[in-house]
Amino acid sequence: MSAAPATGLVCAQDLRAWFSVRSGLFRTAPVKAVDGVTLSIGRGETLALVGESGCGKTTLGRALLRLIEPTGGTIHFDGRDITARKPGKLIAFRRRAQAVFQDPYSSISPYMTVRAIVEEPLLIHGSASRKEREERVLQAIELVKLTPVGETAEKYPHGLSGGQRQRVCIARAMVLEPEFVVADEPVSMVDASNRAEILGLLKEVQQRRGVAFLYITHDIASARHFSERMAVMYLGTIVETAETQSVIEEPLHPYTRGLLASVPEPDPANRKRLRPVIPGEPPSAAAVPSGCPFHPRCPEFMKGRCELARPELKEAAPGHAAACYLYE
Repeated sequence: MSAAPATGLVCAQDLRAWFSVRSGLFRTAPVKAVDGVTLSIGRGETLALVGESGCGKTTLGRALLRLIEPTGGTIHFDGRDITARKPGKLIAFRRRAQAVFQDPYSSISPYMTVRAIVEEPLLIHGSASRKEREERVLQAIELVKLTPVGETAEKYPHGLSGGQRQRVCIARAMVLEPEFVVADEPVSMVDASNRAEILGLLKEVQQRRGVAFLYITHDIASARHFSERMAVMYLGTIVETAETQSVIEEPLHPYTRGLLASVPEPDPANRKRLRPVIPGEPPSAAAVPSGCPFHPRCPEFMKGRCELARPELKEAAPGHAAACYLYE
């Protein structure tokens, strides 16, 4: 068993997840949803993964959980290579790594009670007696502040609000007491009044249990308050990574600057000011541009360089890495 490529609970090295799509009558083309990603997530840490819709964030999260088979590269969990392990050999990993999905309406069964939904992972893994399962289910429901616990346990999803459903999803993920959770846009489909509460709940769970999170989002404002580190993704690659505050206050990559410039400011004095936007549309992952994938939209494009070879993700400042020729 090979050693992990970097320190951390979860480490990905040159990870790729490609899919084939038909591009003609007899031709197929690769869709490079994740294309050479290297990152690590420490124990008890939150790494925010941000970027435009369709850049590969969800695919990366699913690949790290081995819900999608990687095309290349390696995934290490707690120092062990799980990249090529067969599904039957991933049972112990499944107990320690869970997910909270984006849509709380489709990710839980409408025909099961809250008790049955939260208990299901314990039944699948067969890791507790009936009495122990009952105690752990009620503890998980209490953990996510769905009270009164006994009454909530007997409800069906149609009797819950969107925010309450998402709390059930969190309880189901936490009932096995995992060490790593992929939270994929966990607040994007709940109303604004519940978003801060749910993120606060996840942070509280993290502090009590030491859970590591990959927080997938396009909302930089929430990432700022929920994560310690941030990775910016564009067209299947990581273009910048550093401590969250450093990325927001001193963005290095032109794409990151464009993302931050487009965030609305809650200032009435600026309500008529047009926010700058990144020019053009992101290319298809089936037709990734040569060289730097951002160069067709980059305001600082350098002809004869940016379009020839992809820049490596390198440290451009202490603890701050960017994949851009501006810093070489």
